[in-house]
Amino acid sequence: MSANPLFSGFPDKNSLIDWYRNQAVDLIPDINGHIHTPYSFSAFSDISLAFQMARQEGISVLGINDFYTFDGYSEFSDLALEYKIFPLFNIEFMALQHQLQKDGIRVNDPGNPGRTYFSGKGLRFPVKMSTQSEQKIRTLQDESNRQTYQMVKKLNDFFAQNDIPISLNAEELHQQIAKQLFRERHIAQAVRMAVFDAAPSPDARKRLFNRIFSGNSIKSPESDLALIENEIRNNLLKAGRVTFVPEDPKAFLALSEVIDIIIDAGGIPCYPVLLDDINGNFTDFEKNWESLYNALVENDVWAVELIPNRNDFNVLKDFVSFFNEKNFIISFGSEHNTPQLDPLRVASRGDIPLDRDLRAINYEGAAVIAAHQYLVASGEQGYLKGRAAMFEKKEEFAELGKAVLAWFKKTDSK
Repeated sequence: MSANPLFSGFPDKNSLIDWYRNQAVDLIPDINGHIHTPYSFSAFSDISLAFQMARQEGISVLGINDFYTFDGYSEFSDLALEYKIFPLFNIEFMALQHQLQKDGIRVNDPGNPGRTYFSGKGLRFPVKMSTQSEQKIRTLQDESNRQTYQMVKKLNDFFAQNDIPISLNAEELHQQIAKQLFRERHIAQAVRMAVFDAAPSPDARKRLFNRIFSGNSIKSPESDLALIENEIRNNLLKAGRVTFVPEDPKAFLALSEVIDIIIDAGGIPCYPVLLDDINGNFTDFEKNWESLYNALVENDVWAVELIPNRNDFNVLKDFVSFFNEKNFIISFGSEHNTPQLDPLRVASRGDIPLDRDLRAINYEGAAVIAAHQYLVASGEQGYLKGRAAMFEKKEEFAELGKAVLAWFKKTDSK
């Protein structure tokens, strides 16, 4: 029997598929395979809010995708069982490709050459990995927190030097508004809260922000907290600003190390695609899709994910078609890694809905990941054999995963 409580009462693989083939064909479900939670940084005040919204919006599958941590998995699993929304257990890293950095090649971070966001999909739950992988993740967490603590110190020095009546305590903030990871976005949130506390009227807040921004006026409306916090980051915390602290090289792993950790933890390596920005620009690494495909395959990466609300619908459609023909796993999410609490239902830029083909591809991708989780939880072979994807069995995995999702949903307790 699987140690994963999600699969308690599930039949064996063959019986599950036989059962599924006798069911009526359902509509394509709405799926969001990539959200962040407060265990890294999130628009959600707590994980339960994400599940409440998912139920209201008719989301059937939800994927946790926090940076550097599995700490939210247990809570995510419990809420998934309560709300009968199938959970995908994912993780996200920031890797550094040193040669690309040296060559000035931007990957999927448009402002930092060589820096590479990278995800693992369908990790083992309960979490199990080698001691070496656990230590590498702890080191990443410690280095990330060390940098933000230093930023708070520089921020306090800046406030004191400019007679700005704000002082932040990194330890208290870490406990009050963060969990395992204390991130730059938490600092921006703390500054915004401190300004609102110190200056009770809108005019007083504008004047205080003017001093904090060294004479620059705040542009965001007072009602838009997410935009205000982004302005704080851009004026105070980003590279070249007064409180910026560069990341130590120890804060990054090589891409190969990240992939090793993901596989060790039972997951599927997955490249998060930035794709086009609002001006139609692409990063150096992503502008040629054939070259991108070759680079991914060279690293034994056979899955991609996108955050469609960043992308033009037609560009998204063309890109997904290209990689779908290459037989990649493709999944979509909303990220929710800013203070902006947008809907969970995935749409392309401008809130243009995904068409049936895109939704079907997202469904297939989520189903393959669900099947992988189901098999790995029982100690069976998942979608990877060694480091390579089992292309020849992708359709079988998709069918099994759809059966997993249907069985999980069939006894809805809510």
